[in-house]
Amino acid sequence: MTRPAAGGGRWVEVSPERLAGWLGGFAERHGETSSTYADDVVTVVAADASVAELHVPFPPLDGDPVTHALRNRRVGVLLVRLGGYAAGVFAGTTLVTSKVGSRQVHGRSAAGGQSQQRFARRRVGQARVALDAAADNAVRVLLPHVESLDAVVTGGERTAVETVLADRRLASLLPLVTSRLIDVPDPRLVVLQSTPALFRAVRIRLVDPENAD
Repeated sequence: MTRPAAGGGRWVEVSPERLAGWLGGFAERHGETSSTYADDVVTVVAADASVAELHVPFPPLDGDPVTHALRNRRVGVLLVRLGGYAAGVFAGTTLVTSKVGSRQVHGRSAAGGQSQQRFARRRVGQARVALDAAADNAVRVLLPHVESLDAVVTGGERTAVETVLADRRLASLLPLVTSRLIDVPDPRLVVLQSTPALFRAVRIRLVDPENAD
């Protein structure tokens, strides 16, 4: 999938298994390439001035980009949206333990006055219960594995995720949390099972010659 990139260019996402072939195709289309390496970005510049910025998954970069991307990792995943949550541990692409759940959180009311105020208070209370349940779930699923995890990936609604991670019981997870929040729908088991395709993908910013710096 291709998306516009802030600051120019466009984003593509490439699975680790396809990365070597993608880089070969980039060189075939744009000419001989040279690369510069940083902990979190590999910049590939082609003969025609096209640029491919490979944003390294699970930095810092260890080895060449393809080998790094293909490495099997043990990854914790925490997905949270108001009313739904999921946590799991993956060994490579295999989900080895997980638990999902939900708590009802009503939408906004169109009523006014005191009715709206009562509804708003009820909704705040429901949201608090839902996020507490999501934190309890993360404690049960992720904490027993924290010593073996290479990283923790989060997804869903940013504010909800941040609220859950603010739970003191989850402090030991924080150094492992990656910077990217993956975009997922309501956290159900099938959604959790599909996350390796998102968190393993190499995000590449492509800049055409006319837009290159």
